[in-house]
Amino acid sequence: MCSALTVRSCSTGFFYSFNYRRMEKFYRISGRFSTLLMIMLLFSGCAGSLTNKTLSDDELLDKVQEHTLKYFTEFAHPDAGMAVERSDERNYSNDVVTTGGTGFGIMAIVAGVEREFITRDQAVGQLTRIVNFLDTCDRYHGAWSHWYYGSTGKTRPFSPFDNGGDIVETAFLIQGLLTAREYFSADTPGEEYLRKTITRLWHEVDWQWYTQGENVLYWHWSPEFEWEMDHPVRGYDECLIAYVLAASSPTHPINPDVYHEGWKNSENYYNGETYYGIKLPLGFPYGGPLFFSHYSFLGLDPRGLYDDYTSYWKQNLNHTLINHRHCVENPNGYKGYSDRCWGLTASDNHMGYRAHSPTNDLGVIAPTAALSSFPYTPEKSMKALRFFYEEKGDKLWGEYGFYDAFSIHHDWYADNYLAIDQGPIVAMIENHRSGLLWELFMKNKEIHQGLRNLGFYYNHD
Repeated sequence: MCSALTVRSCSTGFFYSFNYRRMEKFYRISGRFSTLLMIMLLFSGCAGSLTNKTLSDDELLDKVQEHTLKYFTEFAHPDAGMAVERSDERNYSNDVVTTGGTGFGIMAIVAGVEREFITRDQAVGQLTRIVNFLDTCDRYHGAWSHWYYGSTGKTRPFSPFDNGGDIVETAFLIQGLLTAREYFSADTPGEEYLRKTITRLWHEVDWQWYTQGENVLYWHWSPEFEWEMDHPVRGYDECLIAYVLAASSPTHPINPDVYHEGWKNSENYYNGETYYGIKLPLGFPYGGPLFFSHYSFLGLDPRGLYDDYTSYWKQNLNHTLINHRHCVENPNGYKGYSDRCWGLTASDNHMGYRAHSPTNDLGVIAPTAALSSFPYTPEKSMKALRFFYEEKGDKLWGEYGFYDAFSIHHDWYADNYLAIDQGPIVAMIENHRSGLLWELFMKNKEIHQGLRNLGFYYNHD
């Protein structure tokens, strides 16, 4: 946060942000605090507000989507076009790009074209750079690493033994690429090239390899350490899309037994308990962090998606309602929690980075949690959006939308962005407003066959 008056240019004009405490101390000492206060009120309308104009719901959603999109366009890696992992250079440089975050960003770009925040030609140009990078960077039986150096295409290890393929990050990426393949359908050389390249990249992912010949997907494989990470992908969490895509692959599909004996074979798969009066069909106690109901469902449409055990719309809705209710009831007594200030998910915090949830509640709210839940809880999410923007905007709003997280209780506010938190905001707000990304992803015929193979039913008109 700046320690002096900062003027930033916005699509609707200018807004002013202040570090009130530092300036109050300075001007009290100089005897001019009352004069400053009058000036501040003239410019800002009231403390915490970005503007003295009340935006309509649609205007506010436009503003959030447009500014958040800029993280994936203006702040994208200049060579690779990929999404930079985070906006600050914490622990590594801005040369580090993210595979899953790029998949989310691709979906945000599609929404941006539809909303006319960017032109179709701009999007095709950037996506062409992305697929060319993905075609030439290090790959591991067709899968991509979690991170890369954008300037070289070489893998940037995520951890000491995680320096190879990451099948979950690959799934998040493919979800975005298949959505873009359906959207950019024009009979032009640029869009034809984009579609053909995406199809080839999709066909080259060897999902079967990542089973080790067993009935479960394994998250990682490295040519140096092979299966040393030994991380089977089991439910229920954010990884459902990996199994759906693995079953849908036209070239390297998994056997349905891999899903039933792998993904569903977990003590944290079936739930059926009631929390705050709300029944949760699947997952961890209280549902876990909210990104479990976001990442796999940026493209995979939960409306009308069900299996013999549950409706996935009901699963995601109830998960979100439990998270919201926990913040309202606030059993830990954290300052600031309310029906307007809610949302626990993975994010930065005052101690580093954690996967926040009702069972791991540290008093930290991430805007992406409530905003990416717009399809499930539109009224509750709009309340949160207005609180974040209208009452906390001087501390939460920046060049690329809302900063990653904050804690009123700990008097801590992030000043940075993470790709995996920004992307779902744009995508899920768009799904709330138009269903565009759900409809595009579900137009892929391979997905329907894969879902049927796994025992899913999909019936949304």
